[in-house]
Amino acid sequence: MKTRNIYSLIVVLLAALTVMTSCSKDEDIVFDHERQQFETRADRILLEFIAPYGTAVDEEIYIMGAFNGDSASMRKEEWKLMKAPGSDIKWGIYLDPATFVSGKTLADGFRFYSATQGTEFTVKGEMANHTDNPGVGTFTNVWGERWESYYWSGDGPEIEHDGYVVYVLDETGWANLNLYMWGDVNDLNGGWPGMTPTGKQKIGGTEYTYFDMGEANTGLNENLIFNNGEGSQLADFNFTIDHDLYLRVTASGVEEMVEPVVVEHDGYAVFIVNKTGWDEIALYMWGDVNDLNGGWPGMQPTGEQTIKGVTYTYFDMGEANTGLSENLIFNNNGAGNQLADYAYTIDHDVYLEVTSSGVTEIDPNNYTGGDTPEPQPSGLHYIYVDNQSGWDAISLYAWGDKEFFGNWPGVAPTGSKTVDGVDYIYWEFTSAGETEHLIFNNSGGGMQTPDFDVVLDRDYFLTVTAEGVTPK
Repeated sequence: MKTRNIYSLIVVLLAALTVMTSCSKDEDIVFDHERQQFETRADRILLEFIAPYGTAVDEEIYIMGAFNGDSASMRKEEWKLMKAPGSDIKWGIYLDPATFVSGKTLADGFRFYSATQGTEFTVKGEMANHTDNPGVGTFTNVWGERWESYYWSGDGPEIEHDGYVVYVLDETGWANLNLYMWGDVNDLNGGWPGMTPTGKQKIGGTEYTYFDMGEANTGLNENLIFNNGEGSQLADFNFTIDHDLYLRVTASGVEEMVEPVVVEHDGYAVFIVNKTGWDEIALYMWGDVNDLNGGWPGMQPTGEQTIKGVTYTYFDMGEANTGLSENLIFNNNGAGNQLADYAYTIDHDVYLEVTSSGVTEIDPNNYTGGDTPEPQPSGLHYIYVDNQSGWDAISLYAWGDKEFFGNWPGVAPTGSKTVDGVDYIYWEFTSAGETEHLIFNNSGGGMQTPDFDVVLDRDYFLTVTAEGVTPK
């Protein structure tokens, strides 16, 4: 999330307060987040990573550097950090120098990698490079500053590809995604299980896993088989290598997607989710330069852009204005309504939710629209299903306190609805808190999911595949 460094500011203020109220100049201050969380081991180096602001407690974090061949991006278990049970911002790892790449040490540089937020960066926007080199049997704190996602909420830098590219929105849930090809040339780009991803790239605000096909292979007709190298594979997807291809890949199938629209901005941009209810919105700015980008009521929106399923109205600040500190005043295009000033330095993109009463900064990586749920009658609830089963028909049967949805195979969906950009089918029900076992099936056609246990006292959002049910 692109905010001021609130986390660091709080730490500094706490430090100052503690010094003023309870410590002499000769006493050392040790804050809770700096305290050792794991036992020191005589045969290992213990690193405890104080994660950047915005790190989720279930984040998968790895260490990478010259000492392990920068292999953490492959998500190898041996380089995965452990979540500290006594802290929500600390992860730890024990390192054995005997496993390091020959001749390399931590002094050659290392950093941390989040499976969802990318590589660790510094506050200056540079890739982090820690050079602490503690010895065996010691404990060392390592501070994290930013995740890559802080700087790449929109698109990452341009990447030079080798030939045409297969871009994959990976929703398989597999630990590894491989691509095997056969056709005009069998074992193209590698024998079974095929090639590993070339890398990751953000386009239109969405991160894709991509496979470079190779310039020399242009024009070949191939059958793509995505697999996890451990027994799971999908049906062939035919592809002539004469264009870039965008695919959504789940554990049950492959779906071609429309190529995303890439928006080029003039300098940094202010992205807003407009919930004011006003007929028009304008942005006036004053500060280092008054009337920046236009006198009152200010500039009109530059355009709209969809990022992670959320549609933003945006205002391009202009490359020439980078570095200026301005106060933003959103108003209804001079028709009498305006909001309080919002201070902003034009050195990053900023994402805001704007209502008729104020402005709130949001994280585009986690924001889903923030819509207020419609009021529901007492006891009326819904089971929303993202249907990835591939079945021609689907029914819901339940058993437990009673056969809640009737005799086998149950009932068809009540209807369909789009929630936060996702298309769901849903079942409507009124219950008194019955405990039930849900079984989704292809309307009695011989296929069904394993039981999914619920208490029918609230709404549920589920993903259903031919293999099973997962809560969203």
